[in-house]
Amino acid sequence: MTTLQAYRHLLRAARIAFEGDTRMLGAARQQIRQGFRDKASLPPSDPSIPPAIQQAQEIATFLKTNLVQGRREGSTYKLRIHEHTERGDNDTVKLGNKNIKVDGVKCCSER
Repeated sequence: MTTLQAYRHLLRAARIAFEGDTRMLGAARQQIRQGFRDKASLPPSDPSIPPAIQQAQEIATFLKTNLVQGRREGSTYKLRIHEHTERGDNDTVKLGNKNIKVDGVKCCSER
């Protein structure tokens, strides 16, 4: 993935994550622009560029799939879940307090 592709991917993910919230969308766009401007003077062969592009890709994926905004409506909150939002099956919740291992590593408080 090129720098330009990562930049565009981040902007699209922010647009999806913060749709309808112009204040947060504007702040996210400004943060994305500033992050890319800070590294704009680096030469293309700089070894810090591939990890930065990978980080941008991971942030875009997180914004798009894991960030859910809520809006207060009276005494309750309404969540804005869209088609890109990751929906788990809650299998680990159903296990209760049993020991859970992920890739052979104990999860949560038992690390």
